[in-house]
Amino acid sequence: MLSHRTFIKQLLYKVYFFNRISLTRPCASLSVSPHPTQQKQLVRDPYSLLKEDPIQIISSLWVKSFSSPAETVFPNLTGFLAKFDLWVLAYQRACAHFTGTFPPRNAIHIPTLYSLLSLRDAVLHHQFSWNNKTQPLIRSPYDKYEKKPISKNRMRAIQQSDEPCFQDRVIQEVLLMILEPIFEARFSTKSHAFRPGRSAHTVIRTIRSNFAGYLWFLKADMSEILEHVDTDVVLGCLEKAVKDRRILNLIKSALKEPTRNQFPSDGNEKLKKKKRVATKKKILNVHEPKPDPYWLRSFFDFAPEEAAKVPSYGSCGILSPLIANICLNELDHMMEEKIVEFFMPSKFDSIWKHSITDGSHNPSWPEFVPSSGREKTRKMDYIRYGAHFLIGIRGPRSAAVELRREIIEFCEREFQLRLDNSKIEIDHISRGICFLDHVICRRVIYPTLRYTGCGGNIVSEKGVGTLLSVTACLQQCIRRFRKLQLLKGDKDPEPLPCNPMLYSGQAHTNAQMNKFLETIADWYRFADNRKKVVGFCAYIIRSSLAKLYAARYRLKSRAKVYKIASRNLSRPLRESSNNSAPEYSDLLRMGLVDIIEGVQFSHMSLIPSCDYTTFPRNWLPDHEWVLKEYIKLDDPKFFCNLWREIKTQCLISPQEEISDMVWGYKVNGVRHHQVDCEETSM
Repeated sequence: MLSHRTFIKQLLYKVYFFNRISLTRPCASLSVSPHPTQQKQLVRDPYSLLKEDPIQIISSLWVKSFSSPAETVFPNLTGFLAKFDLWVLAYQRACAHFTGTFPPRNAIHIPTLYSLLSLRDAVLHHQFSWNNKTQPLIRSPYDKYEKKPISKNRMRAIQQSDEPCFQDRVIQEVLLMILEPIFEARFSTKSHAFRPGRSAHTVIRTIRSNFAGYLWFLKADMSEILEHVDTDVVLGCLEKAVKDRRILNLIKSALKEPTRNQFPSDGNEKLKKKKRVATKKKILNVHEPKPDPYWLRSFFDFAPEEAAKVPSYGSCGILSPLIANICLNELDHMMEEKIVEFFMPSKFDSIWKHSITDGSHNPSWPEFVPSSGREKTRKMDYIRYGAHFLIGIRGPRSAAVELRREIIEFCEREFQLRLDNSKIEIDHISRGICFLDHVICRRVIYPTLRYTGCGGNIVSEKGVGTLLSVTACLQQCIRRFRKLQLLKGDKDPEPLPCNPMLYSGQAHTNAQMNKFLETIADWYRFADNRKKVVGFCAYIIRSSLAKLYAARYRLKSRAKVYKIASRNLSRPLRESSNNSAPEYSDLLRMGLVDIIEGVQFSHMSLIPSCDYTTFPRNWLPDHEWVLKEYIKLDDPKFFCNLWREIKTQCLISPQEEISDMVWGYKVNGVRHHQVDCEETSM
């Protein structure tokens, strides 16, 4: 006898699958009985396939990738692609992207699990097509099902829309979880864009700590290669690590242009003039995600040129940045070999006397002979952020010209594309090199040198030295504000009112601009002139808000706004004509208004200074460091060698020390107890 709950559950399964078959199959094929294998697939319960923890599956793949040699090839990844647990996790991450909420695993409905299972089977049996918006196998949680037949114009609009397909995002998440650990173990440490644990800040800190002492710099833009790279070249780079034909064919079909069905147009169809329809204010649904706030959209426009453009290939979506790094990884390894070949130490130099691993020039100590003669060590370094890279050379300019020629030949040989010389610029450190909106230059200083001369006399002399300086580019900052329409002019910029916040209250406006200022202050965290740039940004924003408040509350000038609301605009403002309105303090006490935060960084003393925290030369992100330590501890040979070293050096392991402490406590405790008993008996 089945229980009542089990009977209803099975009945729901049958009703759901009958409706799904009737919707997907044509009317003429309804009378044909399905194949026995299809019947098994329909009866299969998705809950029986949820056996493992998806995080554990991904972690095992990360460990396997980092513990294997760099030349390891993965011939079969279909086992990971078939794991239903990964598909459920990919669905959760896709929902978090589309709706803004991460649904728990036990909250996913049964029909959704069956749709997800059918999507997985379609991928495994080569029956999936990208950008299929008319007949998707799985829908977004808040998509509406069309009950009425869709018209031809509506169908054309759906297919030609630029909105990404939800089921494509799910498959991209699955492929990203499988491919990212494989290629992260092969990527160079010189690459910092679109990788976990690395960012533009790590690039700036690496330049500050490792690029001191270089005279010539090569700055290149490889966006042309990433935009016009051939599909066969991308697949060739992928096949060096992955040999699974199912995954390669899936990526190959995604790299191509999304196919759109062309509807035949009638010859007698006349063009109709479109009437201008008044735009209505959009009201969000209950579960519809809210758009990005103003401060976040503003900072997206504030991003530097190197980080503003994200690569995109066909229907690859979030796989595109990973594919771009896979293609340019060949250039990274070529430059690592060139760095070793170019190095030529000199014993007469003050830095890099013996080997390339001696460490970089200390940025806090001046370099007293900033030249590139024969007595100087020849050395170069390389770093890349996305499609832009920077090379520092300590040597003659001819070496930089030769290196540029070799890079152009390498790109033509590997990517079948020839770069122009204008894409790879050669500049001297004295002119300043702009990278990620930061200017890399050298600052001349005159330190006092004290040494002991003949007869034991202390001699003091004035010396000349240089220090590497990484400063924020003020001109780039002005251009970003001009793009946001917050100021006008270049040499003498004049703030403009912040019109997008015209209909927002004073508390909300100040809160939004405070978040924007905090983000700017964090972006320029490692700039030498952080106080100056952040103070300028705070002045522009504060003046823009003052002009806005002067227009909104009819105060005619910024001076009157500052007189009433103070310098940081923290006091409430109201229209002078509305004298009967209640006081702000009374409304705040009753909880009817929000507290008004003052605009930050109104004084120079409130702006944080530059962060000069030391950055290790061989720095690794935290997750890579933990992975390598875990692999060491998982190796039995490492434990044997560690135990042998402990015994040879007469050391005590932590486990033995803790056991001795516990045993000593027990023995001493028993003895003290016996002594106390003897004293009481006497």
